[in-house]
Amino acid sequence: MTGATLLSRADLVARAGALAAGGTRRLLGVTGPPGAGKSTLAVDLVAALADRAVLVPMDGFHLDDVVLADLGRSGRKGAPDTFDADGYAHLLRRLREQQEPVVYAPEFRRDQEQAAAGAIAVARDVPLVVTDGLYLLGDGAFGAVRQLLDEVWYVDVDPTVRRKRLVARHIAHGRSPDAAERWVSASDDANAVLVQATRDRADLVVRLD
Repeated sequence: MTGATLLSRADLVARAGALAAGGTRRLLGVTGPPGAGKSTLAVDLVAALADRAVLVPMDGFHLDDVVLADLGRSGRKGAPDTFDADGYAHLLRRLREQQEPVVYAPEFRRDQEQAAAGAIAVARDVPLVVTDGLYLLGDGAFGAVRQLLDEVWYVDVDPTVRRKRLVARHIAHGRSPDAAERWVSASDDANAVLVQATRDRADLVVRLD
C-alpha cells in the first residue's frame, strides 16, 4: 500500500463500528510515527463507540525509568528496546482469547512518564479492543504483535506538523524549548524512521481531515 486516503473521523468510526459488530472480539491497531495523532484517533474511536470498545495503548509497556537507567537506555526512551514487547504481545493474546471475565492492562501516564499497572479493565463482553502504538507493524520482538491484530491503520502526517506537535508536547511536559528540540531530533525522529518503514504493511493508511 503506497497512497494515503483522506477519511473523516466519521468514516473511521463507521469502519471501527463494523469491526465491533462482527460477532466476535476484534483487535484494531492504530499506528504511525511519533506525533502523527494516532493516540488522539484511538481515543476518539473508543469514545464514539462507547461501551462497544476499550482502549489498551502499547505505551503501558514502557520499561520503567529505573530499568532504562540500569540498561543505559534512558536517552532513547521510545525506541523499540525500551518496551516490554513480549509482555505486550502476551496481553494481546489474552484479550483475543477471551478466556477471563476481566483482563487488566497497564496505562502510561504521561504526566508522570510512568506506567500504572492494572489501570485498564477489559471485560470479556467488550467486542472491540483498540490499541495504539509505534511498533504494531514492527519486526524482531514486535513481530508477534501484527498477527494478533485484525486490522492495523497507519496514520500518516506531514513531517513538519509532526515535529511541531512533538516539540510542543515535550515543552508542555516540562522540557525547555531547546531540550524539546534536541529530544525530537535525537530520539523521536529516529523512531519515526523505523515506524515509517512499516507503513506499507498496514491495512489502511489514512490522513485525517
